[in-house]
Amino acid sequence: MSITITGKNLTIEDVKKVARDGEKVILPKEAIKQIKKGRSILEGYVTREEKLYGVTTGFGDFSKVFISKEDASQLQVNLIRSHNAGVGKPVPEDVARATMLARANFLASGMSGCRPIIVETLVEAINKKVYPYIPQKGSVGASGDLAPLAAMAACLMGEGEAIDDGKRLPSIQVLKKLKIKPIELSYKEGLSLINGDTLMVGYATLLVYDAIQLTKLSDIALSMTLESITGVMEAFDDRLQQSRGFDGQINVAANIRKLTQGSEILGGEKLRVQDSYVIRCSPVIIGASREAISFIRRQTETELNGSCDNPLVYIDNKEVLAGGNFHGQPLALPLDFLKIALSEIANSSEIRMERMLNKNYSNLPPFLIEKGGLNSGFMVPQYTAAGLVNLNKGYCWPNSVDSIPLCAGQEDHVSMGTNSALTAYKIVENVQYVLAIELMIATQALDFINKKPSLMAQKLVKLIRTKVPKIEQDTALYGYIEQIYQWIKNEEIVKTVENITGKLL
Repeated sequence: MSITITGKNLTIEDVKKVARDGEKVILPKEAIKQIKKGRSILEGYVTREEKLYGVTTGFGDFSKVFISKEDASQLQVNLIRSHNAGVGKPVPEDVARATMLARANFLASGMSGCRPIIVETLVEAINKKVYPYIPQKGSVGASGDLAPLAAMAACLMGEGEAIDDGKRLPSIQVLKKLKIKPIELSYKEGLSLINGDTLMVGYATLLVYDAIQLTKLSDIALSMTLESITGVMEAFDDRLQQSRGFDGQINVAANIRKLTQGSEILGGEKLRVQDSYVIRCSPVIIGASREAISFIRRQTETELNGSCDNPLVYIDNKEVLAGGNFHGQPLALPLDFLKIALSEIANSSEIRMERMLNKNYSNLPPFLIEKGGLNSGFMVPQYTAAGLVNLNKGYCWPNSVDSIPLCAGQEDHVSMGTNSALTAYKIVENVQYVLAIELMIATQALDFINKKPSLMAQKLVKLIRTKVPKIEQDTALYGYIEQIYQWIKNEEIVKTVENITGKLL
């Protein structure tokens, strides 16, 4: 299998397949023709020595300075060298690959004015699994993710660094090893590689993919908790959801009905008239997160296939226009929204744990252990979940509300959206751990109920019990949490469940 890039039709799933699954990328002949057309138009401007931002002028506040065509190529080399000023640990490898793919996809449109060799080298680097050393910190998410993308560009020039077999090396060594010719920049091409919010896009595509998986996992964990506490199914009746009309709410309830099919626990005698809000209102609460994620997906895929650079070449009428399409605000606000949506999934999960551990609600042994008092059982995993939830609340501070004027006031509004992506990435990991803890607790809880749970729960408990035994006396639990977390990360939990239920909404 392979993914073809044209600048128009990439999806979140396409990016995931390349970034994580190693699928190859193809630059089609039609795209190469478009790239050549765009380059030809730009060449005319340079030949005529027309004033064109970033091509025959300096950058930022130096846009007043005219650059001759003799110096136009050196200008681009200097751009990458001077802007390669990020700090910190490298972005994860999947994010680096997603970033390279997103930039190659835009350049394939021909609207940036670079030569085909630039895009071809990007694609070759992706296909040969080059992992550029891209520092996580240093972008303000406005005139592009300048510092991080300059590190990416420097890597491809043979002047930066790359990570090979876990080691940080001069990129020229890695390029030689893989027989990739370093790129030599001509006019506009440094700008073409860095003048967009492409690191933000790389993060956002994978964040949205993971968020969609987390909504499914949330429903799976909720359904098991519902059985563990002998919950009231009435709240998941489709008529209630349809009467309000939100797709997210409708889909959560539909998933719960599907996931609990075959349960001997639910639908019989009620232990209570209705459950607490975190159970009864879960279609509304988690449904709202689903609505947010749907919006964020639309924004991300629009940006993934949009023209994020300055200036831009318009091939049909042979014009070059300068504007502000590099600015990251269209993703910065949704990324902050995503943090809140994901946080609410973990908030709900942590409270559901309390419902299982509290004997006054669940009618199960306190903290799901025999000989309570001598044994503490599952008391402290909830503490861990609470600590993670607290971290998420701090990460939810919206980076996009803070703008710091830069470049002598020329760049007087910045999005800070890449910082939103960095903190969203931390939240995803925390939510995965919280749901892992809930699944572990729910598995233990179901062992105290004599009736058979749903077909899905039986299958999932069987998987979990291959590595996580029933706890009959106190033992270290951290390794079991880590095991379920790894199953969540590699999508084993969702795959196991969907093999029983069919595809979840």
